[in-house]
Amino acid sequence: MEVDADDELLQDAGDAAYPTLDRQPSYYNPLDTFKLAKGDQKHYQQQYGDLYFLRLAKLKPAVEALADEEWKDFEIAGEKVRRVDRVLDVRQGELCWVAGTVYMDMPLKPNILDDISKDHWIAAPPPREKFVSPTGQDQTMLEDESGRLRLIGTPLQLSMLVTGCIIAVMGTENANGDFEVVDMKVPDLPRQPQRWERDEASAVISNGTGSKRKSNGEQKRVEGGKIAIVSGLGISGDQGDTLTLDLLMEYLLGEACGPSEQTEVSKISRLIIAGNSITEGTPLALREEEKKASRKYGYDSSAYNPAPTTHFDNFLATLLPSIPVTLIPGETDPANVSMPQQPIHPAMFPRSRNYAAMPDAVEPGWFDSVTNPWEGDVDGWRLMGNGGQPIDDVFKYVEGDERLEMMESLLRWRCGAPTAPDTLWCYPFQDRDPFVIEECPHVYFVGNQPRYDTVVIEGPVGQLVRLICVPKFKETGEIVLLDTDTLETELVKFDVFENNS
Repeated sequence: MEVDADDELLQDAGDAAYPTLDRQPSYYNPLDTFKLAKGDQKHYQQQYGDLYFLRLAKLKPAVEALADEEWKDFEIAGEKVRRVDRVLDVRQGELCWVAGTVYMDMPLKPNILDDISKDHWIAAPPPREKFVSPTGQDQTMLEDESGRLRLIGTPLQLSMLVTGCIIAVMGTENANGDFEVVDMKVPDLPRQPQRWERDEASAVISNGTGSKRKSNGEQKRVEGGKIAIVSGLGISGDQGDTLTLDLLMEYLLGEACGPSEQTEVSKISRLIIAGNSITEGTPLALREEEKKASRKYGYDSSAYNPAPTTHFDNFLATLLPSIPVTLIPGETDPANVSMPQQPIHPAMFPRSRNYAAMPDAVEPGWFDSVTNPWEGDVDGWRLMGNGGQPIDDVFKYVEGDERLEMMESLLRWRCGAPTAPDTLWCYPFQDRDPFVIEECPHVYFVGNQPRYDTVVIEGPVGQLVRLICVPKFKETGEIVLLDTDTLETELVKFDVFENNS
């Protein structure tokens, strides 16, 4: 029986020429805003209260300028409002406005005295999902270096407020000593840099002249690129991780799709991993004789499970020859717990670290392990993002679960982590508050959120910011693609078919 040559399984390759696809180049210029000093230059003996005064000193002029412009001609019943410099200068019955730091007095917030008394507990109470009191015992305070004032009024109920944000309030003090708020202002979005502004400024400086001569990188810029953002990989080293991660890896490498889809995948110029790449520690089970053996200081190296980091390293090492990766640590990753989290140590990635920059290098490497929070310029746009801890902590202060509204509030407060150090652990800064947002980003993304969501918000002078809630990949199988031309987003979902019949 003769078989048609076209139907044969094994055939000659032929002389047909197949086009090769090159991945879109990534123009990457990160910032070191959240990097801490190393070694003996990093101290924890100082007080945390200085951080709030640094934040107030930085943001008070901005909110006062906005309030003065809005309220300078405001009057009620013939009485004109006047500015008060300090909280304790407020006088009863006088219409005035003052700026300060919000403090939320909430009985359900964590208490250091409770932590000290843990030794007397039979079992520690479970962590609270919300700090909001169901009986209405929460109080809103406004404080500065002089003292504290309790705020009441309808505007407070209509606005989202948490400890650490800087606001200006207008109203009068009543007979009970409470300040009845009539109106309220926040610093709002800061100045937003133009696209490619920082790259062009660097090119001018490097040229050594005053002329804006374009560098080779600017002349070769290609349009139509995309940035892939994923979070919550949750790698545990189990076999259950393998299939969905392999699908993601093959998609990014262009191995799981046809020619038309490969063309689109080749436009993905960079992968950003936004926290929780590794699941929480799962120590190895010990044998009975090992459990009885005494361990110095309670440390047991035999219980350490290297499988999650090894699996994650292999995942990165497979992707890195094809696509650059920016790695942001998260709550469950092997990095310091307090904010800002420092880059995951390259020793955790024996294979992937070959693609990282040398310790003293000026230019970033193909594999860039960064801080959490992080900000930088990608394809000319200013991106800012974190692993989710600041938003998850703000969630405990407010009713509801509107994550985009929380993200918008953080930007309008000009503070990336307002609840630090009150209920969010952070480093005790003494000379600056890196969480103060000095330049408005074009894209603000937050990882490890319950679901994907996005919106564009507008500032007072036309600033436009794309907000992105990045879902947990382990739970949803979803990644976000950001178009670098339009800043529009696209959701890609990976799922495994299960035949239960």
